[in-house]
Amino acid sequence: MDKNKPVTLFIQCLVDSLYPEVGQAMVHLFEKLNIQVDIPLEQTCCGQPAFNSGYRREAKKAAKRFIEVFESADIIVCPSGSCVDMVKHQYPGLFKDGSLWQKRAKSINAKIFELTQYIVDVLGVEDVGASFNGRVTYHDSCHLLRNLGVADQPRKLIANVRDIHLVEMKDAEKCCGFGGTFSVKYPDISSAILEEKVDNIIATGTDAVVGCDISCLMNIQGMLSRRNSPIKTLHIAQLLAG
Repeated sequence: MDKNKPVTLFIQCLVDSLYPEVGQAMVHLFEKLNIQVDIPLEQTCCGQPAFNSGYRREAKKAAKRFIEVFESADIIVCPSGSCVDMVKHQYPGLFKDGSLWQKRAKSINAKIFELTQYIVDVLGVEDVGASFNGRVTYHDSCHLLRNLGVADQPRKLIANVRDIHLVEMKDAEKCCGFGGTFSVKYPDISSAILEEKVDNIIATGTDAVVGCDISCLMNIQGMLSRRNSPIKTLHIAQLLAG
């Protein structure tokens, strides 16, 4: 894969609608790395919420739209492991075996990456020249860790940030309780899972919790705020762009 080719950004819905600063940080980060960025304005949701709720027909419609928009890209990078997992692992199963749409879906597999996965595994970069004066802990989001196998990449990038001190929390790999529609369908279970996660975050005594999925961070920040904790949440793109 040509590392000098422009990167096409796939922006997660929550980033687009609620946390545009994460998308802006991604652009700034790639500018620091001297990589050209393309952002298709016609992109829409990847279909994950519909898929997770059992609405396969609606998910297939979103998948077709995604494929049409992104299949001409050389490299696709997204700030969300769960969205990358949807495109990479769930799209092929939405279409009939051997069909043209399935072939088109599979053609995207080799060129879509989560942000830290792309920087470390493809570009071979572990130090982007960022700095942060403080202590942070890292939360492993579920799809990113279990379905994409991304765990060391963000930690390598964090470790090379100037003046930072990374403190591993207890059970960093455990779910935060969000799970997309899970937190809406099963709020009591979701809150109980989140309580344990936030207990472990607070116990680190850090200034911020860093993650690669804004959905997890949104959920965690809500509980931290309700507990009046000064600990902030940072998407890794924001940390690395700083």
